[in-house]
Amino acid sequence: MPAARESLLEAAGAALAARPWRAVRMVDVAAAAGVSRQTLYNEFGGKHGLGRALVRRETDRFLAGVDRALDLPAPPAERLAALADWTVTAARTHPVVRALLTGCWSDALPAPEAGFPAPRLPGAVPAEPGALTRAVRDRAAAALGPLHASPGHCELVVRLALSYVVAPAEEPAEPVLDHLLGAFSAPSPTAAGRSPRR
Repeated sequence: MPAARESLLEAAGAALAARPWRAVRMVDVAAAAGVSRQTLYNEFGGKHGLGRALVRRETDRFLAGVDRALDLPAPPAERLAALADWTVTAARTHPVVRALLTGCWSDALPAPEAGFPAPRLPGAVPAEPGALTRAVRDRAAAALGPLHASPGHCELVVRLALSYVVAPAEEPAEPVLDHLLGAFSAPSPTAAGRSPRR
């Protein structure tokens, strides 16, 4: 029942936005989704399973946004800026994404399981501090290629974006990000005609 499953996840997400996870009741989620409580239990097995599925869905949605930013028809620096912007926006508006990126979980959120499989992802994104950040770094490095951004540069951009989530600044992040990304606009030694060292 894909439609019922998605309706239940939408209802669970709306409930989580309104109250702590511990106060979310299965009967209310089922009623909001327009299905029976038995259907909810058939789909997820219980509240723990529903919470895990919600964490997976938030992970999938965040990484889909990461891919959209990295697939923009723009220079590498602009794609990294879009990635940073998406990271800040998603982490500020989705508590589960913020917790996955920062490792700061509370009892107001569903409890993740370490190493849960994330659908449509190669391997797994463990629910441990830094795992999703590393996944974003690796995707960015793969999308941009070694001539444009190393994994270290990509991780620096993601961590800079996260700093604006954890400790919001009064000033916008653009000047800092522009300065950091200026390095990506300069031609690389290979692009300038020199061969890379072996």
